Amino acid sequence: MTIDPKTIEQAALALRGAAETGKPVSPIRDLISAGGVEAAYAVQEANTKHYLANGRRLVGRKIGLTSIAVQRQLGVDQPDYGMLFADMDVPEGIPVSLDQVIQPKVEAEIAIVVGRDLPHPDMTTAEMIRAVEYVVPAIEIVDSRVANWDIKIWDTIADNASSGLFVLGAVPRKLDGLDLRSCGMVMEAKGEPISVGAGIACLGSPITASLWLARVMAKAGRPLLEGDVILSGALGPMAGVARGDVVEARINGIGTVRAAFAAD
Repeated sequence: MTIDPKTIEQAALALRGAAETGKPVSPIRDLISAGGVEAAYAVQEANTKHYLANGRRLVGRKIGLTSIAVQRQLGVDQPDYGMLFADMDVPEGIPVSLDQVIQPKVEAEIAIVVGRDLPHPDMTTAEMIRAVEYVVPAIEIVDSRVANWDIKIWDTIADNASSGLFVLGAVPRKLDGLDLRSCGMVMEAKGEPISVGAGIACLGSPITASLWLARVMAKAGRPLLEGDVILSGALGPMAGVARGDVVEARINGIGTVRAAFAAD
């Protein structure tokens, strides 16, 4: 079933309004669910075009729903994706202002930086491996413009895959000798673990997740380009965060990244 373009724009406007005012909105799934995930991506694309036309710069993509358990919870059988804009990047060591987000949570991830354009929808695993310039540890600060995180698959896709901000570690690592599947992760706050996991949580491997993304983005007409960042998916459960928190994620073989949240 095709959704009226006016309905797509209505949903897009609601999510943009929430981002601009800091006031979350009711779920939008009742507006668009009849059109399936295609309608949800149409809402995301409408806002992507709006933001690009108004000066934001696209610097990568994020992959969501890489956990099989979360996929089952939302009734889907594949991940989703969202856009990463330059103003979402918070350099490590710079306090993260929670005024930039509405309902933040944190996830630890392996970020992949792409070393060449990826235009082919039939890209192979070998080509994906060759395209990895380097990897760094990352903390994604996920967010929802939908009140109380009351989301289904249509809500999160339309809401740019519940993206917020991200912090990248500053020491790049080449893939040589790294097994991303077995890289263990622990994320801590106030000296206590708040999430643990490993690379295998990302569709079996962050490389597999990134390959899925590269193929899908080529088909969607927004292929990944040289220098783009891929947030390849959460290595463990997301966790809550509050003002004044300092969150540190350690990923074996890759390194450490910290996100310090401003106290006021």
